[in-house]
Amino acid sequence: MPKIKKEHKKHVEKIPEITTIISDENASENHILERLYNVIQSRKGADPETSHSARLLARGTPKIAQKFGEEAVECLIEAVAKRRDLLIGESADVLYHLMVLWVDAGVTPSDVWEELRRREGVSGIAEKASRPKR
Repeated sequence: MPKIKKEHKKHVEKIPEITTIISDENASENHILERLYNVIQSRKGADPETSHSARLLARGTPKIAQKFGEEAVECLIEAVAKRRDLLIGESADVLYHLMVLWVDAGVTPSDVWEELRRREGVSGIAEKASRPKR
C-alpha cells in the first residue's frame, strides 16, 4: 500500500495587527487567546506609531475601556441582526480588546481560567448568590 503524505490544514486568525497561522497539530498546545495576550503584553511600551496595541495601552484605561465597550455593542448589534459572519468578526474584536484591557489591568489569562474552573459545575444562581455583596 502506498504511503500517503499527511497534509496539515492551516487556519488563519486575523485580529488587529496580528496574523497567526496555526497548524492542526499545534492548535491545542498553546491556546490562541494566550498567544494573543502574549503579543499584546509584548507591545506594552512599544512605539505607538507602529503598534495598535501599544497605541491603545499608551492612551490608558479609559480609552481601552471605551474601545472594548464599542466593540461589545457592535457584537451585540450583529447578534440581534442574526448576521453570523459579522458576529464572528466582531467577536474577535471584542476578545482582542478584552485582552488589551487585561494587559492594562495586570490580569492574566491564567487568572481568568482559574476563576472559570472555580465556577465550573456550579449552578449560575448558586455562584451568583455566593458573591460578596457590593
